[in-house]
Amino acid sequence: MSTSPRLKHWVKLRERFERLEEAVLDILQQEKLLENTPLIRQAIDVRNPYIDPLHGLQAELLQRNRDADGAISADLSRALMVTMAGIAAGLRNTG
Repeated sequence: MSTSPRLKHWVKLRERFERLEEAVLDILQQEKLLENTPLIRQAIDVRNPYIDPLHGLQAELLQRNRDADGAISADLSRALMVTMAGIAAGLRNTG
């Protein structure tokens, strides 16, 4: 069974992210990210379950836009704007 090009791209990105995270942790001499700033870490841990689904939805909507060669419908445009606003609001206090 062959792997789709999108999945291969995702796997490569994930591997690069994991290597980068490991390098940052080595440089900072930490076990986990933001270990020395527990309040920020807690804020992010609370925030992520709410905005992670928006990230996934936004990625799907962007793919639909690409598949339509930029002929974006008003509904798709509105849905994209809602995901952008939701993510921006969720990131506002935790960056």
